Amino acid sequence: MDAGSLNENPLVRLGALGQSVWIDYIHRGMFGSGELRRLIDEDGIRGVTSNPSIFEKAIAGTHEYDEDIKVMASRGKSAGEIYDALTVKDVQMVADLFRGLYDRLQGKDGFVSLEVSPLLAHDTGGTVSEARRLWKSIDRPNAFIKVPATREGLSAISQLIGEGINVNVTLIFGLPRYREVAEAYIDGLEVIAGKKKPLDRVASVASFFLSRIDALVDPILEEKARAGGPEAARASGLHGQIACASAMAAYRMYKNIFASQRFRKLVEKGARRQRLLWASTGTKDPAYSDVKYIESLIGPETINTVPLETLNAYRDHGDPSSRLEEGVEKANAAIELLPLVGIDLAKLTQELEDDGVAKFTAAFTRLMDILIERRAKDIKEAVNF
Repeated sequence: MDAGSLNENPLVRLGALGQSVWIDYIHRGMFGSGELRRLIDEDGIRGVTSNPSIFEKAIAGTHEYDEDIKVMASRGKSAGEIYDALTVKDVQMVADLFRGLYDRLQGKDGFVSLEVSPLLAHDTGGTVSEARRLWKSIDRPNAFIKVPATREGLSAISQLIGEGINVNVTLIFGLPRYREVAEAYIDGLEVIAGKKKPLDRVASVASFFLSRIDALVDPILEEKARAGGPEAARASGLHGQIACASAMAAYRMYKNIFASQRFRKLVEKGARRQRLLWASTGTKDPAYSDVKYIESLIGPETINTVPLETLNAYRDHGDPSSRLEEGVEKANAAIELLPLVGIDLAKLTQELEDDGVAKFTAAFTRLMDILIERRAKDIKEAVNF
């Protein structure tokens, strides 16, 4: 692709507006085929995120991992050890591909994330131990260990950051929890500063999930609109607004937190801001634009991690412009109106957190079952050979 075409690519133009585009997608075949290299060179992709659901699709849904599984099964590796080896290898390969970008940008971008087991979402000590183990196994400075923003996860985040381990905080849905995540990050940095160790390469992102908010809230608003009465008009006017309104409010909170005197003291010692990352940005409601959760949320120092189909859609018909701080007052008003139509957003976002953990746990468990089955099959075939 020539320079003129690159300049016309809406994905590349997002970078010029200060937003990094990462891809929420990983599988072994994207390395050998050159797919990821093309995404970096032609679309300006600056990072990769993964989760248990993505690895379930990659490992269980393709034959790209079969040979590695067979070899490890023959060596007596357990299903858990096989999962670890497969995912760590993928993350190392992505990290190595992004290492030049990471170095050139002095650690701002070029990251790849691997999540701790979702079975540990409510186990602070288990999360810390597994995160340490994964960090050591990956052995790449441009890796993130993903930790869910559960109540138990907050303490783990502070501890891991305090040990210099990069953390991608995942499954953030609500504004109060986002504030706690940002404070946990700063707590960790202060631990490092207290040890008089460098802060300049300690990195973290806060992954704020979007489309799932609208997917939960919109049907409630629709029901209230159909019911009529004084709440109906308000409910109808809020339809499809709450996810993006929450993101805009989170961005304002981000700017305030990281402009505080407390954080400025850490900046003087080399600390980086914990950037907001927009996650769950694939549109779930076909009535909405397929690029809804990109167009409204373009702004400096943010990241949008997108599934492949959303990436392709934005390349085709995206219209980049810095909109994240447009209509902030309207966004705040939308959130403030929710209690007036009988919606408790804090309660709903807790439901989303619980559901997110449950979905990742289910995907992880299904994949473990598949690996156990494949392992047994490979061992049996080796014995009968």
